[in-house]
Amino acid sequence: MKIESAVDRKTLIIRVAGELDMLVADEFRRKIDTLMERNCTKNLVLNLKGVNFIDSSGLGAILGRYKNITMGGGKVVLVGAPPQVRRILELSGILRITSEFETENDALEAM
Repeated sequence: MKIESAVDRKTLIIRVAGELDMLVADEFRRKIDTLMERNCTKNLVLNLKGVNFIDSSGLGAILGRYKNITMGGGKVVLVGAPPQVRRILELSGILRITSEFETENDALEAM
């Protein structure tokens, strides 16, 4: 898994590539939590365009960030999930509680 980050308009943008599974879920959680705290950001954009596999641990990591951020009054949105990953997000119910956008710019404008 590879993670890149950026901050724009009090929003942390995370670009994930590779597999988001039980082997990397803890690292994913820690990295996002640290970056959110360090940058004093309120919202999170998860760009999943480069993710080729996600399992229940990855879903749990996303849901945990969703819970923490929304409890603080922020929003979590998803960008660019490939069809196979989008299908898992849909089946898990994550797409019912988060918004989904095609581009990061669209997501940022919606914040």
